[in-house]
Amino acid sequence: MAKDDDIRLIVEQEKTLVFPAFSEDIAFEVGTRLRQLGLERRLGIAIEIKAGERPLFYSALAGSTADNANWLRRKANLVQRVSKASYRAVLEYSEPQNYFSPRRGLDNADYVLAGGGFPIWVKNAGMIGAVCVSGLHERDDHGLVVEALCAHLKQDARALMLPPP
Repeated sequence: MAKDDDIRLIVEQEKTLVFPAFSEDIAFEVGTRLRQLGLERRLGIAIEIKAGERPLFYSALAGSTADNANWLRRKANLVQRVSKASYRAVLEYSEPQNYFSPRRGLDNADYVLAGGGFPIWVKNAGMIGAVCVSGLHERDDHGLVVEALCAHLKQDARALMLPPP
């Protein structure tokens, strides 16, 4: 089943795309790489990298809207709450009404079940934040983040990218 295969591959992405260390300079490098990909491809995206609540990088390209900043915030909140890529959460929890039930305590105003947020894992430190993109289809938002992380961490993107739907 394609959905289960995608989930397995995203888990592999999360295990592989781990930073040996993370800093403001690394956030800038990753954010700049995402920005450059967006410019080259003429994508109307917004990009945010956060360590906890601390913003480390933000960029909005032509074609993005004011709404993208709110989507980024909500994606980052979800990633940091569930410690997984937001697109993985989308695939695992296909019923948003169940995911945002009162029992879970997740308010749709602060969390969104949408792809494009990816956890920042640091070796020997755990998850410290999130890299998020907003403006494309959620699978494409996710793919762009993974592409940039693979390039930065010198991983084979072809082996880790989700196949076309």
